Amino acid sequence: MSEGRWRRVVLKLSGEAFASSASDETIDGTVVDRLAAEIAAARVELGVEIAIVCGGGNIWRGTTGAGAGMDRATADYMGMLATVINALALQDALERHGQPTRVLSAIQMAEIAEPYIRRRAMRHLEKGRVVVFAAGMGNPFFTTDTPAALRAVEIEAQVLLKGTHGGVDGVYSADPRLDKTATRFDEITFKEVLDKDLRVMDLTAVTFCKDNSLPVLVFDVMTPGNVRRALLGEPIGTLVG
Repeated sequence: MSEGRWRRVVLKLSGEAFASSASDETIDGTVVDRLAAEIAAARVELGVEIAIVCGGGNIWRGTTGAGAGMDRATADYMGMLATVINALALQDALERHGQPTRVLSAIQMAEIAEPYIRRRAMRHLEKGRVVVFAAGMGNPFFTTDTPAALRAVEIEAQVLLKGTHGGVDGVYSADPRLDKTATRFDEITFKEVLDKDLRVMDLTAVTFCKDNSLPVLVFDVMTPGNVRRALLGEPIGTLVG
């Protein structure tokens, strides 16, 4: 059995990762099933403890509602509920692949998810369960990047895996979809990310990771097999540290 580079990780999945661009569905079952199969296989074969933070952008974005005149806090709470929907979809897919999974929500909803308790989350991981963190931090005015970084530090994860989509496979000097001359970094420091204003994650999350010495691996999660490659420490994406 191969061994993963890290013992415990947090994988950040954006909401858009749940919806294929070729589908009109908010949640593309085929895409979610493939991601779940990769995560379940990697957890067993590599012996890595995996926690996941789901975004909700495929269903609702707080900034969209706020831009249309909605109260920003209300719009953000709606976005948190969207992340719970994605978390439940991922839990169902993981368990269909035989991987025990627990959804822990920052907003109390006892009928469908456990409340987030740090020690409970760590115990689930130790027992071989995948833990899916939902509802962000339970506070408005933050993207899901920040709770991903926060949860990673709280549960003593060794790395934050930032899964990207849309063909972007790491951190570039500019947006590669707009600038064909953009170059990808294999490794970069948090200081360089901040100095060059590179859009790795939101600035709150980047600063938090820097202050807590939490490395971030930015990679294309939509390429089949990349979850396993990331966990093995193969040279994919960009390592920020």
